[in-house]
Amino acid sequence: MAITREPPGLLGERRLGPRLYELAVRSAAVGRTVKMHLLVPHGWSREADRTWPLLYLFHGGDDDYRSWVRETDVDGLSAGSDVLVVIPDGGRAGGYTNWWNFDRPGAPQWETFHLEEVGRLMRETYRAGDAQALAGVSGGGYGALIYSARHPGAYRYAAAFSSPCSIRSPLVATSLLLATASVGRTNPLAMWGLPVVHDRIWRSFDPVRMAHGLRGTGLYLSAGTGRRGPLDPPDARRDMAALAEPIVRSTIGPFLRRLRELNIPITTHLYDRGTHSWPYWRRELHYAWPLIMRSLGSG
Repeated sequence: MAITREPPGLLGERRLGPRLYELAVRSAAVGRTVKMHLLVPHGWSREADRTWPLLYLFHGGDDDYRSWVRETDVDGLSAGSDVLVVIPDGGRAGGYTNWWNFDRPGAPQWETFHLEEVGRLMRETYRAGDAQALAGVSGGGYGALIYSARHPGAYRYAAAFSSPCSIRSPLVATSLLLATASVGRTNPLAMWGLPVVHDRIWRSFDPVRMAHGLRGTGLYLSAGTGRRGPLDPPDARRDMAALAEPIVRSTIGPFLRRLRELNIPITTHLYDRGTHSWPYWRRELHYAWPLIMRSLGSG
């Protein structure tokens, strides 16, 4: 349930580069101040008569809004595209969802923040138009998929890199709950309740169950197997994040089968060697970028 439809209050805007800004906003949906990065295109002006397409980029569960600029060349990559790129924070293990909170209203309501509050701020203050797309890594890619599925027709494209596409198997549900408790340091059951017991809630946030809502949205999905690949440094150590890629890969089959049943097309890049890490996501951003830009009508 959404707390509010009011836009967040813009508390600060700091210029970090020729096209890069850091914004601080007060969010009723999240219940605190939230930061984000914003990349504006060349020639952009908040006083312009025209609007610009908008691309959201979402980070993974154990990261924050700074990761995309820190780990990729999205600043340079987007320089030739006539789009706004907003990179909002999604919280540590925020889940890209409105938390159930044991059926009591309250924060955090990340879906409301991203799609209503940030969306309205981008439209009213930064001249974003109706042409919008979503992309993300790991849990952020899940956010791109489920936001698009839950809001049919609102987004022209959704790209997910190494992202869970099905959440209701015992392995995935358990992994999700453990990660939420460990990274978010909160009660993971406050998000959607217990699997099986609260299956109605879990179904409503499962990309497989909600896949019908993706009709008409362009889709890109990529993942490795977790085996060390060409972009991994020779001395790379296996850590808990390395275990995520095989789990993610296990969720892709049910999702693709459901899309085939619905005759919904998707572009996939499923590679044999590659870990749950930024070198692969940087590459996938470059692969998906022209498809996303084409959907937004931008070069």
